[in-house]
Amino acid sequence: MLKEALQYLIGLGNTEILTVATGQEYASQPVHLIKQPTPEALVVRNLSGLVDYLIHNYDDQPPVLVHVASPTQVDVFSTFNNDYNRNHLLRAEALLPRIAFGQFLDAEPFNILLQSCFVPNEARSVVLKVIGNIKEETVSNIGDDGVSQQVTAKTGVTTVENIVVPNPVSLKPFRTFVEIEQPESEFVFRMKSGPSAALFEADGGAWKLTAIARISEYLQGALEDEIKGGKVTIIA
Repeated sequence: MLKEALQYLIGLGNTEILTVATGQEYASQPVHLIKQPTPEALVVRNLSGLVDYLIHNYDDQPPVLVHVASPTQVDVFSTFNNDYNRNHLLRAEALLPRIAFGQFLDAEPFNILLQSCFVPNEARSVVLKVIGNIKEETVSNIGDDGVSQQVTAKTGVTTVENIVVPNPVSLKPFRTFVEIEQPESEFVFRMKSGPSAALFEADGGAWKLTAIARISEYLQGALEDEIKGGKVTIIA
């Protein structure tokens, strides 16, 4: 047993590369790749930080690839190393508020959510007006035909009327980097007694493609000289 073990260990040190008639190469012993170490990506929280990094740190460096991976993430990679892997140099991750789509909230938290996490536009003003003027004691009188709804709300100092809840609504929540214009998309706005309200995304995720295109456009402009000089390539 000891003799066989010693012979096995000796054989490990005599690995040969064999070439067969087809030109393929084989090793006489199992071999394992020793991978080239790669650095851990530096993380920044906005596009401005990514742009500053590339402008001020890459005068004498090899070209880099900037990949707009999603509306909330942009990665910077080096060229291929000896293992045909790319060094992941930097990642920009957007800091965004948590928005509870598809979840019913009481009127007051919903009001605060609209004011703090959505860019002002006409539709937001309309929804805020509905939420802010609901007569709580008569919300149970909501009428619903499956698409539009009616609620009892104040329409004047002393006037109370049934008003139609707008649906769908085009809103601009903060869902991507603050340096670019937030994409506007449609939402189904629903209410129920309580009173409570909810927003349901209704554009099939098309806003993500718009956001990615705007991020790419922003980077193209901010890194124009670096792109022309062959130092940066941007893909989305």
